[in-house]
Amino acid sequence: MKEKELICVICPNGCELKAVIEEGPRIEVKEITGELCEKGPVWAEQELVNPVRTIASSIIVDGGDYPLVSVRTDVPIPLKCVSDVMNRIKSSRVKAPVRIGDILIKGPAGTSCNIIATRHVNEVSRPVEDPRP
Repeated sequence: MKEKELICVICPNGCELKAVIEEGPRIEVKEITGELCEKGPVWAEQELVNPVRTIASSIIVDGGDYPLVSVRTDVPIPLKCVSDVMNRIKSSRVKAPVRIGDILIKGPAGTSCNIIATRHVNEVSRPVEDPRP
């Protein structure tokens, strides 16, 4: 048995949690103490057994009224996949127009998440050449 200390980030209380775990092929949480609300133990077990994160970033937009569109994952992803997903986001470009909620990347790095737009980017109308001599 091993004891781990965590600071809960779910609410503003910032509880100092203590978890007793048994390590093996799979981490087993035996006990969690120190919480001020019921969310702390649930978060701590998730963080110890299978930590997940959401990502917020941006993607380059071609032909838009903004050069970048802000994006995020639509569901949390395993912490071990964050680097691969970020690499996929950084190597991507999209074409305007983009609307909030558009799926810009489906299942990056083999995850079950999608990368979705969190802002509108309108297409810039190309300047028309002056037909006058």
